Amino acid sequence: MPVFTRFRQPPTPADEPHEDDGSHEPDEAHEPDEAHEPDEAHEPDEAREPDGPHEPDVVEPDDPGEAIEAPADTEAATGTGTGTEPAPDARPAAEPGPAARTSRLAHWRAWRTRHPRAALVLRRTTTVLAAVLVLGALLLPNTFVALEPSRFARIPAEAVIAAVLLLCLPRAARLVAAALFGVGLGVLTVLNLLDMGFTEYLGRGFNVVLDWGLLDDAQSYVADSMGGAAAAWAAVGAVLLVVLLLVVMALAAVRLGELLAAHRERAARGALMAATVWMTCVALGVQTFGVPVATRSASGALEAQAHRVVDTLRDEAAFAKEAKADRFGATPGAQLVPGLRGKDMIFTFIESYGRTAIEDPVTAPGVDRTLDAGTKALAEAGFRARSGWLTSATYGGSSWLGHSTFMSGLWVDNQQRYRTVTAGDHLTLTKAFQKTGDWDTVGVMPGVQKAWPESEWFGLDKVYDAFDVGYRGPKFSWSTMPDQYALEAFQRLEHGRERDRPLMAEVVLTSSHQPWAPLPRMVDWDEVGDGSVYDGIEASGVEASDIIADSTRSKEEYGKSVEYSVTSLTQWLERYGTDDTVLVFLGDHQPLARVSGNEASRDVPVSVVAKDPKVLDAIDDWNWTEGLKPAADAPVWRMSSFRDRFLTAYGSTPHPTTG
Repeated sequence: MPVFTRFRQPPTPADEPHEDDGSHEPDEAHEPDEAHEPDEAHEPDEAREPDGPHEPDVVEPDDPGEAIEAPADTEAATGTGTGTEPAPDARPAAEPGPAARTSRLAHWRAWRTRHPRAALVLRRTTTVLAAVLVLGALLLPNTFVALEPSRFARIPAEAVIAAVLLLCLPRAARLVAAALFGVGLGVLTVLNLLDMGFTEYLGRGFNVVLDWGLLDDAQSYVADSMGGAAAAWAAVGAVLLVVLLLVVMALAAVRLGELLAAHRERAARGALMAATVWMTCVALGVQTFGVPVATRSASGALEAQAHRVVDTLRDEAAFAKEAKADRFGATPGAQLVPGLRGKDMIFTFIESYGRTAIEDPVTAPGVDRTLDAGTKALAEAGFRARSGWLTSATYGGSSWLGHSTFMSGLWVDNQQRYRTVTAGDHLTLTKAFQKTGDWDTVGVMPGVQKAWPESEWFGLDKVYDAFDVGYRGPKFSWSTMPDQYALEAFQRLEHGRERDRPLMAEVVLTSSHQPWAPLPRMVDWDEVGDGSVYDGIEASGVEASDIIADSTRSKEEYGKSVEYSVTSLTQWLERYGTDDTVLVFLGDHQPLARVSGNEASRDVPVSVVAKDPKVLDAIDDWNWTEGLKPAADAPVWRMSSFRDRFLTAYGSTPHPTTG
C-alpha cells in the first residue's frame, strides 16, 4: 500500500479522471446542508466515494467565506491513522468559541466525506421530517373528532404562499421570515392542542384572553386525581413540549426555506403548479373522503382565535352593563319570597349530574333505579317532588359558572363574566333570603380549599369549607370527602341545631366529580363519625389511572358516582327532613365529552322536593314531571331563567334596577 506524506497534494480532476460509482446524484448536490446553505452555491461532491486512498488537505466550503483548512494529515486529525497522535492529557481543556465551532464543522464535513451515503440519508430524512412537521401543523384540526387521516391529505394555501414569499426574499430576510413562520406554526399548534383539550373537557375552545388561569386549576385537578408528582411532571413536560415545538418548528421552516432557495427554479415551478391545483380544486369543489382538497385551515384557525378575542373584549363591557340591570334588585326584603316564610330552604348542587346520567344506555339503568327508589322512599316519608331540565352555562367543568348562573339569573359562561358579576351587587337567590332578615344563611363547600371571597356576593353568613367540618378520613381523588359525610356534618353543625329562625343553605356535593375513581360507598349513618370509616373503602377503590382514558369504564364509574350522590341526598332528607324542609337540587353541568358524548346537550336535571303541598302547588304552572326523574319531554329552561321564575312563584314583588 502506498504511503503518503502530509505534504502530498490531492490529484486534480485533470490529472486523474474520476469514474462515477453511481452514488452521485446531481439533484442532491445542490441541497442545502445542515449548517450554512447558500442560495445557489455548489455543494461539495459529498455523494461521491473517494478515488483510492486520497483524502484532500483542504475541505471546500459550502458557503462563500467559510473556507476551513483541514488538518494536514487527515487521518491523524481524525484519530483514524497510524501517525503520531497527541496524548489525551496534552489536549487543551477547552477551545475558544470560534475555534471550537470551526473544529466541529471540520469534523462534520470530514464525516460526510467518509460516509457519503449515510450523510445523504440523514439529509433526506431531515428534510422529509421538516416537511411533515410543517404540513402537519398547517393541517392540524382543533378538535379530536376531526383528527382523521383524510384531514392531512389536502393542499394548504398557506404553504403555497409561504413558498412563494421565501423564494422572493434574499438570504438574510429569508432566514428571519422562515424562522418567524415556524414559530407562528408552533404557536398555532399549541393553540389547536389547547382547543382540543378544552373542547374535550369544557365543550368549548380555548380563550386566549380568559383561560390561562384555568391551566393552574387543571394542574391542581391532576394533583388531586393522580398525585402531586404526576402533576409536577405533567407541568414540566407541557412546558418542555411547548418550547421544543417552537424551536423544532422554526428549524424545520428554515430547513425547507433554504432547500427552496437551493432549487429555486424547480421550486418556483412547483409553487406555480400547487397554486394552480389549489385554485382548480376550490373552483370545482374537489373533495377526498368528504373533505375539500384545497384548504386554508391554518389561517381560518387564526381568524377564529382573533374573533374570539374581539368578542371577549366586547362582551366584557356589554355584560357589565347587563349585570347592573336587575328585575328584583330594588325589592325590599319584606317583599322577597313571602311564600317560603318559616321554611328551611336548601339549594344543593350535585357535581356533573347531567342529562347523560339519566339517558345514556350505560349509566341510565342504575341512575334511573336510584331516582325511582328515592322517589318512592321520600313519598313514604311524606315528601313529594317535581322535576324538569335546565340548560347549564358550562359543560364538563368550571362548576362555579353554573352555580353563579343559577343563583344570579345571569348567563355566566366565562371567567370574565364571573369576575364581573361577583364584583357587583346583583341579587342572588341566596342573598334574597339573607336580605329578608328572616333566615340564617350558610354554605357547605367541601370543594373549597382556599380563601373564597365570593361568599359575600352569594349572601352567605357562614361558610364551611373542606377544613371546617372535622373530616379525618381519606380524599377520594379530587373530592375532599364523601357526600354522605358532608351531609352528616351539615346536619350536625347547622340543620340539626335549635335556632331562632329558619335556615337557608347552599350545599355542594362533590363525590360525582371526575375522574370518578375511587368512589365512596354508603355506610350506616350512625357510623359516619369523623370519616375514618372510609379509610378501607378508599384503599380498595379503583385507581383513577385505571379508568381515566377508558370511555366505557369512565361512564360506568360516573353512573355509580351519581347513584351515590343522589342516594346520599335522598337518604339524608328522608332521615332528617322536617315538615318545613324544602329542597331544590340540580346538576351544575354535564360530564366531559368522553362520558356525555360529542353531541350531548348541556341540560341538567333539577328537582323541587317538599312535604308542604303549598310549596309544590306554587309551581304547578311549570309543568314539571312528578318525582325525581324528569321526563324526556319535560320543559327545558336556560339555567339563568330559574332565579326570576322561583322568586315570582313564591310571591316576590319586582322592583327593577337599571344599568
